[in-house]
Amino acid sequence: MKFGKKSALLVTLYMVATLIFPASTLASAKRRIAVMPFNYGSVSSEVGSADVGKGIVSLMITRLVNDGTYSVCEREMIDAILKEQNLSNSDRADSATAAKIGKLLGVDAIICGTVTQFGFEKSNTNIGAPLSAASGYIPFVGGLGGFGGLSVHKQKCKVAIDARVIDINTGEILSAVNGSGQSKRSGASMGGSWGGNWWDASNFASSIAGEATLAAVDQITTQLTAMAAKIPDNQSLIAESVQGKVADVTGSTVIINVGKNNGLKVGDHLQVERITKTVKDPSTGKVLKEVTSPVAVISLTEVDATSSTGNVERGSNLVVGDNVKKLSATTDVSAILLTPVNSSSTTTKSSSGTSAGSVGLKSGSKIQ
Repeated sequence: MKFGKKSALLVTLYMVATLIFPASTLASAKRRIAVMPFNYGSVSSEVGSADVGKGIVSLMITRLVNDGTYSVCEREMIDAILKEQNLSNSDRADSATAAKIGKLLGVDAIICGTVTQFGFEKSNTNIGAPLSAASGYIPFVGGLGGFGGLSVHKQKCKVAIDARVIDINTGEILSAVNGSGQSKRSGASMGGSWGGNWWDASNFASSIAGEATLAAVDQITTQLTAMAAKIPDNQSLIAESVQGKVADVTGSTVIINVGKNNGLKVGDHLQVERITKTVKDPSTGKVLKEVTSPVAVISLTEVDATSSTGNVERGSNLVVGDNVKKLSATTDVSAILLTPVNSSSTTTKSSSGTSAGSVGLKSGSKIQ
């Protein structure tokens, strides 16, 4: 009976929470992250041709997705961006570069990492494989698929991983985490022949390599989950501060050069601003500040990936090159004070060749 009352109470609390915090609000609290392929150059002599960085990231992504704390970017999207940018492993590990990639992927933070240890400790002088002088670990001859014929009396596998969480807006390292795993056995083989995607093999998890790897991955993902609150809601901040330009004006229909990729959607309101004054450094000529005045408000009716179309709700005489800025959903559009445009001033034509209205600037001023 008590259990029934508790269950009813929980259901009621959930319904109240749903009313107070709509699904879209709850969803926005989940940070979106991307996990970059991990660098494994420091253990390349131990792993041969096996891409342990890719394998470990695959295991991490599975853990993070199943946990549900984060919204995780698809690996195919990351691979496409990296291929397009043609970046080296060292470039990918750079915080500033990682932040730029994160912006292209539309995530709040990006995770970069390094496999610092991955190998088997020498326990018998008759292994039949060369010993790595750098680490004292038996190399993975020919990659992980070369394990099948090796057998020793005592074995120890060690795996260690370092990772950094990078803010895509500032390039700041929000957190540095690490994980390590170790597995010991006696009288067992090193693991089997797993092939290309060794991390997906059915017998990988039960091998000593699998046990050590999964232990290290679990430590990393636990720490990443615990620090989720440190990641700013960058995508929401970006979506609320969208800025662009008027690309075309035909009557009351306006096309702008920002769209879905910038977080815009049908129904959004944007303020159109005219640059009325440009302040420059008298010594260097560098632009210090642009003074603008609001001249119109538009409401979006169509939104594509890189452009949007809307109608003028208030104001007039918009021109190509005018700035646009997204308004908050709570902004009272009717309360915005617009600056009247002098219709006798210079007229600018839109990209379609039709008159777009007067600029309304003082003599000698120009649109930038």
